[in-house]
Amino acid sequence: MLLNSPSVEQLIEAFRRLPGVGKRSAERMAIHLLSEPEEVAAEFAQAVHVARSRIVHCGVCRNLAESDPCSVCADERRDHSVVCVVEQPTGAMAIEKGGSYNGTYHVLHGVLNPLDGVGPQELHLDSFFERLQRDGVREIIVATNATAEGEATAMYLSRQLAQSEIQVTRIAHGVPMGGGLEFADDVTLSHAMQGRTKID
Repeated sequence: MLLNSPSVEQLIEAFRRLPGVGKRSAERMAIHLLSEPEEVAAEFAQAVHVARSRIVHCGVCRNLAESDPCSVCADERRDHSVVCVVEQPTGAMAIEKGGSYNGTYHVLHGVLNPLDGVGPQELHLDSFFERLQRDGVREIIVATNATAEGEATAMYLSRQLAQSEIQVTRIAHGVPMGGGLEFADDVTLSHAMQGRTKID
């Protein structure tokens, strides 16, 4: 029986590190993978290994990509004077699926959270502010999640840029409070983008 098997427990713990995966879900995934033929598990492991070895952080926007700069930052048809700031790569992916945004992105890989030791330095905001000046950005759209930390991050960015000529806007809250961008449907995200407002 697999109960108390160290190797199975290690696999379950590996799945539990994924966002939104609890103990029972991790157990189901682990048992499912172990019940499949060995080549299926090998394909799974190979897919993770190959993706992880090929994916890099874009040197411009910090998004995950297979090239540096990423395809969005390298696209001359995009409006590089508008930058949408998101917490995670999943936020940029969700907005892209909406199809109504033609600017570029900046991925923070987190939000300001002093209790967890996450400050401006951990989010590499100095390099972000340098990018804004270097690229002649005229507007940043703050699309952090509608949480206390997301709002605090939005306010921090707004205050830091208050003396600049860069307009700081916030996406309209068509995105549910307390929810993440990756859970919103395409139409909601499209309306949220079009209804963004200036942060006072």
